Amino acid sequence: MLWFIGVLSFLETIIVPVPIELVLIPLMAANREKIWRIAFVTTAACLLASLLGYAVGMVFFDSLGNWVVETMGWGETFERFQDFFERYGFGAILIVGVLPIPFQVAMLSAGIAGYSIVLFVLAALVARGVRYFGLAWLVAVYGDKVQHMWQKHALRTSLIAGLILAAIYAVLHYLAGLAM
Repeated sequence: MLWFIGVLSFLETIIVPVPIELVLIPLMAANREKIWRIAFVTTAACLLASLLGYAVGMVFFDSLGNWVVETMGWGETFERFQDFFERYGFGAILIVGVLPIPFQVAMLSAGIAGYSIVLFVLAALVARGVRYFGLAWLVAVYGDKVQHMWQKHALRTSLIAGLILAAIYAVLHYLAGLAM
């Protein structure tokens, strides 16, 4: 079962535009003894796929990356994110990793921009860790009710988590500026 969720997470991160939460919530609810391992595998597979997406952006954007953006119809979203990414880098990755925005945009942008791979991995780990371990915590506390809660409140919850991460990033960015 863990290999299945790993493959599913990898595919969801790379190309499948269906939220993995649709599978994760019932899987976590049915396997509470493995809930933290499920969150770990999901996060790890997402990170592996993110590194592949980063590499595509860095090495193959002119051919393969451009094809993915065009095929998936992400042209306008990608251009807007590129502008946003150039201004906010780490914070942009954090926000996209939590919000229901295709993470492929962040991966390709980071690779194209030659953004620090260490900072990219750190931002992806924090953002996707918050998303998947947060979901595991919700299922551990609320059980089967989380499916209904997620369907009803997914966008609002993602926006709140994104705003919290953006605020933390802004404060850290401000403090780093004061230290210089």
